Amino acid sequence: MTKEKNYSDNELTKGKLTTVDICEIAAFAAIMAVLAQISIPMPSGVPMTLQTLIIPLAGIVIGRKKGTIATLLYLLMGAVGIPVFASFQGGLGILLGMTGGFLISFPVLSYTAGLGHKLGIKMRTSSSKPALYYVTLTAALIIGAVINYAFGTVWFMIIAKADLAYSLAACVIPFIPTSILKIAIVAIVGPELKKRLDRVLFH
Repeated sequence: MTKEKNYSDNELTKGKLTTVDICEIAAFAAIMAVLAQISIPMPSGVPMTLQTLIIPLAGIVIGRKKGTIATLLYLLMGAVGIPVFASFQGGLGILLGMTGGFLISFPVLSYTAGLGHKLGIKMRTSSSKPALYYVTLTAALIIGAVINYAFGTVWFMIIAKADLAYSLAACVIPFIPTSILKIAIVAIVGPELKKRLDRVLFH
């Protein structure tokens, strides 16, 4: 088995950002802002968006550290009032509102996805079983999603002063089918996008 080039997982050597790093971070933060506008309003006030598709992809494609920084940059832009959140909203009021828990825990989605990718490569290399890569990555994506849902739901309960049953019905149950679909897409598309990016950077 040939050794896989791993540019994005060796990023931020000695804590320094290169020009390429900065461009990748900015590009993914911008994509997050764009995809946030592709949303479906829900009665509970928690919209269904494509953010949770691109955020874990960032962790895989540009690495868990840069992906997390890109997500934090996106949140910072929203916090200072730039309308990058769903429905072209921005400001601290959104972060502190009913959906704030989901937004604040977005970096977890990126980090766990990137970590799952890196651990998956190690598992695949050490065992010579390619399937272990996808098992590891999928498990990491599920863990990230569960943490995001848990944090977002508890936050919703506190802000909306709602009970657990209502909060689960508003924040979790309607989103499960699309979450499963997004996890499948990320697990399949993410590694391929990373290979293409590394191929461009190395050649």
